[in-house]
Amino acid sequence: MNINKITEIIAIALNDYWGEDRGDSPWREPLAAVAEAHDPLFHELKKVVSPTHFLPMDLLPDARSVICFFLPFTKEVSEGNRKERLASTGWARAYIDTNRAIAKISGMLADELKENGHESATVPATHNFLPEKCISDWSHRHAAYIAGLGTFGINNMLITSSGCAGRFGSLITSCKIEPSKKLEKEYCLYKVNGTCGVCVKQCPTGALTFKSFDRFRCYDMLLENDRYHNMEEEADVCGKCLVGLPCSLKAPGI
Repeated sequence: MNINKITEIIAIALNDYWGEDRGDSPWREPLAAVAEAHDPLFHELKKVVSPTHFLPMDLLPDARSVICFFLPFTKEVSEGNRKERLASTGWARAYIDTNRAIAKISGMLADELKENGHESATVPATHNFLPEKCISDWSHRHAAYIAGLGTFGINNMLITSSGCAGRFGSLITSCKIEPSKKLEKEYCLYKVNGTCGVCVKQCPTGALTFKSFDRFRCYDMLLENDRYHNMEEEADVCGKCLVGLPCSLKAPGI
């Protein structure tokens, strides 16, 4: 297994889910990267995220690699979520479809790895946290950061070469895969030189500030959107801190 094979399987999974012509799908071309399961940065997540954050070996004792991928939303999905206080229907629908697509991708990667004698452990795209904590014990975004897919903005979202408006997935495997190179460039303009900060200004609840993040106030907004859209699956979304930014659809300077 290598990064080219991983990318190929992701593309096949998306085609299987959406159809061969993905022209009207909510995604642009996916990104993928690999982290070494014993990378010391995974231990740092117990400080950065939560003391209970899992190590790859907690999910798979023989873990050797962590496959990470990003499904960037289209400009239409992103721009459509800018107008109102509540999340757009297109954004809510993209959230549900992407959760399903991530499950499809993870399943197909796991099947391919199993056929070649390797074990895998998968983690749901979302809803893998306790509401009273509002912190997941496995962060797909932080795994993707360790794999070199992007750097964190002040909105706590990972900015990739294809922006931050989209969703991440990851899979732990016993297969040894060459790890991707880590990024050396900071993508968040506010962190680089104190400019921008648009994501903070767009937060509809004040949960996100330049100095802090109130995850419980944010979650209340997600639940309000879920009640409003009332779809067949949970659509606890918002995304206002992800759209209309210099980093929504690409990393600044790329």
